[in-house]
Amino acid sequence: MVIDALYRKYFQKSKIFIYPLLGIKRGTSVVPSETYLCYNTSVSSEDMKLVCVYHPRTDQEYVHFERNVLLKHNRLSDYVKVDENTLIVIFDFSDLNVDWSLFIKGKYSQLDIKLKRKILDFFDKKSGNYAYVESYLFPEKHFETYAKILDVDASFLKSVGELCDKPDLEKESLLVEVADLENIKINE
Repeated sequence: MVIDALYRKYFQKSKIFIYPLLGIKRGTSVVPSETYLCYNTSVSSEDMKLVCVYHPRTDQEYVHFERNVLLKHNRLSDYVKVDENTLIVIFDFSDLNVDWSLFIKGKYSQLDIKLKRKILDFFDKKSGNYAYVESYLFPEKHFETYAKILDVDASFLKSVGELCDKPDLEKESLLVEVADLENIKINE
């Protein structure tokens, strides 16, 4: 796919650049409804954690995925059942502190090459997402294209160095009230 327009709407950078690093195969029907970098007051972007929101199901595929992928994941940090319909799973990326710092600063082109490959491999090469993500991770190949779209000189984009804005920590923050499951009275 050829990039011929900018992606103007904000998208969760955590979903595009961090979620693929979990190594969870694309194509499963169990995917987080959203991802975040911050969670209430308990997780901040400095904690280097990915917060994933899932909506539990009772079917075999979901139960198997939760038991064998989420709960056994080597990056699993916390598992919070908000209510019957919402599950928050938090993954730890503190071992990637240098790359995490680059990610938070929006320096996607400077991420470790192995991480960039893992991110790109997550996306279908024929999808529009792949073309955009590739341009964010390897901008040097795309400065001319973006310069034409923006009607600016390519040298200006080269001086900026990146083709994607940094994560908006306000939009990458999950604020949710967790039910106190022990104090909920069940109607008898």
